[in-house]
Amino acid sequence: MTESPIRYELIKEEKNTGARLGILHTPHGSFETPIYMPVGTLATVKGLAPEELKDMGAEIVLSNTYHLWLRPGEDIVEEAGGLHKFMNWDRGILTDSGGFQVFSLSDMRRIEEEGVHFRNHINGEKLFLSPEKAIHIENALGADIIMSFDECPPFNESYDYVKKSIERTTRWAERGLKAHKNPSTQALFGIMQGAGYKDLRIQHARDLASMDFPGYSIGGLSVGETKQEMNDVLDYLTPEMPKHKPRYLMGVGSPDALIDGVIRGVDMFDCVLATRIARNGTCMTSTGRLVVKNAQYARDFRPIDEHCNCYTCRNYTRAYVRHLIKTDEIFGMRLASIHNVHFLLQLMKDVRENIKNDSLLEFRQDFFERYGYNKENARNF
Repeated sequence: MTESPIRYELIKEEKNTGARLGILHTPHGSFETPIYMPVGTLATVKGLAPEELKDMGAEIVLSNTYHLWLRPGEDIVEEAGGLHKFMNWDRGILTDSGGFQVFSLSDMRRIEEEGVHFRNHINGEKLFLSPEKAIHIENALGADIIMSFDECPPFNESYDYVKKSIERTTRWAERGLKAHKNPSTQALFGIMQGAGYKDLRIQHARDLASMDFPGYSIGGLSVGETKQEMNDVLDYLTPEMPKHKPRYLMGVGSPDALIDGVIRGVDMFDCVLATRIARNGTCMTSTGRLVVKNAQYARDFRPIDEHCNCYTCRNYTRAYVRHLIKTDEIFGMRLASIHNVHFLLQLMKDVRENIKNDSLLEFRQDFFERYGYNKENARNF
């Protein structure tokens, strides 16, 4: 059997929670977990240069297989020497399989055992994506960690449908493993589905664990379910996941969900939230959400967050960032994006430090109080 190109080293489990401190060793560097991965859908984290990401402490970014397949095409990325060279990023890269994007096109796709027929969301062209095709694209892109092709059913889909879906996703995972051409340089993760059904979630976790993937992803969450529903799934699912392999919760990146996911034993997270809301003038701060484009900040010459040391907060004021965003200046969107990504990276650094000190629950309570979270508004960003 080929040795995995990544290795998860479990350093510590916190005394009072399921939180884990670890080190993930990859072909492009080793880094502590739990970790937040900024999302670079089209081989760029929107508005941010690789050098800026490094200055913030980003160790790994995520790119999107579906979008890169359509533009510029995996053949061009491969010819450039792979994603790392193409985007000038010498640290870790993870690519998803494109499954979530395909299945979000519910009115433009048809699922078969062989794969999925759908239409290009850009020009309507007919396309087909199978487990083998998805892995072929990911092999060409050359990320350190790649994802199996799966179906992501809605959280409240019927039991019978979800049961058939996870069984098909398991078969697709087996096909993806067989199609994987670079097992010595790219780690292929399995994706655990099952919507909101405990028995199906556990069944799928055990089925995929038996296939001995280098790591495992939790899919089908942060898709409209409540915060409590997501946490309930994590409570019973993570104990079923292999202890000495990384656990990745896909598409989750609000501050409260990051902390609560870590408490339940998750190691890796990604989400577009940080840069998406930044472009609309919303910033994450140590005391909660700040909509900097609001009129009340027109003469506010304080930094976005007086407790933040990011480039934006060291050099610019709320009034200036508001002015730029109100006038559609790209620099304003960049400044807000820099701040938000830095905020989440720093949050995870603080989380790791509190795991080391067995104080994560106290940190959570203090953070939630300062942030203004309660049972009703948590995750409503």
